[in-house]
Amino acid sequence: MPELTHRQILTVLVGLMLGMLVAALSQTIVATALPTIVGELGGQDQLAWVVSATLLTSTASTPIWGKLSDLYGRKIMFQSAIGIFLVSSLAAGFAQNMGQLVGSRAVMGLGVGGLMALSQAIIGDVVSPRERGRYQGYIGSVFGLATVAGPLLGGFLVEHLSWRWTFWVGIPIGIVALVVTERVLKLPFPRRRHAIDWLGAFFIVAGISALLLMLSLGGKEFAWNSAWTYGLTAVALTMLALTVWQERRAAEPIMPPRLFANHTFVITSLAGFAVGVAMFGAIIFLPQYLQIVKGESPTASGLLTLPLMVGLLATSIGSGRLITRTGRYKIFPVVGLLVAAVGLTLMSRLSVDTSLWLAGVFMFITGAGIGMVMQVLVLATQNAVPHADLGVATSGATFFRSLGGAMGVAVFGALLTHRLRDTIPAQLKAAGVSADQMPAGSATQGSPEQIAALPEPIHLAVTTGFAEALQTTFLAAVPFAILGFVILLFLRETPLRETRGHTSGEDLAAAFETSVDPDAHLTNDEDAPRPENPPPPERPPHRR
Repeated sequence: MPELTHRQILTVLVGLMLGMLVAALSQTIVATALPTIVGELGGQDQLAWVVSATLLTSTASTPIWGKLSDLYGRKIMFQSAIGIFLVSSLAAGFAQNMGQLVGSRAVMGLGVGGLMALSQAIIGDVVSPRERGRYQGYIGSVFGLATVAGPLLGGFLVEHLSWRWTFWVGIPIGIVALVVTERVLKLPFPRRRHAIDWLGAFFIVAGISALLLMLSLGGKEFAWNSAWTYGLTAVALTMLALTVWQERRAAEPIMPPRLFANHTFVITSLAGFAVGVAMFGAIIFLPQYLQIVKGESPTASGLLTLPLMVGLLATSIGSGRLITRTGRYKIFPVVGLLVAAVGLTLMSRLSVDTSLWLAGVFMFITGAGIGMVMQVLVLATQNAVPHADLGVATSGATFFRSLGGAMGVAVFGALLTHRLRDTIPAQLKAAGVSADQMPAGSATQGSPEQIAALPEPIHLAVTTGFAEALQTTFLAAVPFAILGFVILLFLRETPLRETRGHTSGEDLAAAFETSVDPDAHLTNDEDAPRPENPPPPERPPHRR
């Protein structure tokens, strides 16, 4: 049966990658604009919510997007996520106070969650697991590009235009993604009756939101040993217990219990969680090292993380091609986590005196490890589940990785803050600087510009204290990388399927060819070819 050509697949990937790009950029571009935003809108006490609101809603909504895509089709859900993202980005740019901005960012997170999860699921529809390695580098390049381009673009827009453009800049890209997916993404999808598990969705969102609120705000808005901490923990545990109860009884659960009986799904989800903690929780602090300790500008710090992206792309493309050629994939995340552990260990030795080229080498090694892990875990998950569960399994894998990243950011952020309370005073004391010689305000809360303006020897003491605290943070990520390595040793490698789920290449090729005729496509068509082992149809299918 005919398959989609390489060019056709690339056309589809363009639309998906653009959607992934705007979602990833929304999480990296805003960091350099935060000081300016606070200066104009005020609300220093709400600053953390500009980032946390998006992280919270994107993580909590991820499994729901996956299930809805299995029920109603991935194209319409992906486009809905783009629409939510576009409207909320426009609203965020027009925000007149911090409350409006935080609310817009929370809605934006809903779109981000859909874009990140569904783009991966659609790739599973379009490209067979065996062939996906050829395109793995393109997918990995999106995250690498967002990591480098986000701070660069954010710094440029704040300096030359306005902080509002950090939200508006993604709108044209999102519109292009919407147009491209509408024109070329035509997936056969059988329509049938559905029963949405709204109660399960509520329990999942409530439980994850309470957990992330406790982790994000603990030690900042309230003490760890406080009623807020215990209350939010109790709510999270109760809601998650109710989630298990509801999902076991629902007709079409958001997170089907059968997935947790799938060995590969369980192993890759646990490993993805550990990887999320180690990678996202540690790497997010690299700009602080470059800007505060090394005194680089936001734009320059973005450029200096290029070795991380180069390492990621090199191993992502290389491992992908080897997977396509050999059909073997387990070795890559196993080796990748060991390489990442070495890279994080080396990064834990970054100091004030470390040269930028040596820091670049350490980043390259860490990126090389990441490139062999992220996409392969998703590939293994998609290869191990039936096509009917492709969306929810992919979003589930993305969810656990995102949850690990959110927890890593919160836990390592708290660790960094705790260490700074010890390292900076110790360095000031060693430099013979008394408390009354310190400028007004806390050195641990100053912007990179404010810290750079400190007089010597205070500046050296503060930057050295920051470097020591960051060393502890990077080192704390190493055990999680090793934990992921140990978990993946238990992964059973199964042969990669050479078909796109249970959908024939003939159906997809025909759908692609009719994409220029909006009346001819098969999406949501009652007469579309049915997947293998479908539920009993409502009425006999039309025979062509």
